[in-house]
Amino acid sequence: VQLQASGGGLVQPGGSLRLSCDASGLTFSEYAMGWFRQSPGKDRIIIATIGRTGRPTHYPDGSVKGRFTISRDNAKNTAYLQMDNLKPEDAAVYFCAAAAAAESVVTIRDIDYQYWGQGTLVTVSS
Repeated sequence: VQLQASGGGLVQPGGSLRLSCDASGLTFSEYAMGWFRQSPGKDRIIIATIGRTGRPTHYPDGSVKGRFTISRDNAKNTAYLQMDNLKPEDAAVYFCAAAAAAESVVTIRDIDYQYWGQGTLVTVSS
């Protein structure tokens, strides 16, 4: 199983990025997907999660609500994280992860995610 996160980079405050997570070696539609981030000196936290069919979605971190959107395309085995109106505090390494789950179930617990991508760095600076 491989999860390949991409799309990170340097962006100015107020800018946008779209992260992608390409999955292989698993039946993608049988997994809920999550995006996590880890800033220097801080613990990894979950940002967003999405159910197997695209619903439900959940954003446990209130700081990203209304700015970040998680989505997925099961035909392409890819999950996305659209990030708009980026702020300096959004700078982090972003990870995608896959959790075997029943339909319409999402999870915010790290331990429920069996597979992890390698991370992609997002820098927000002027």
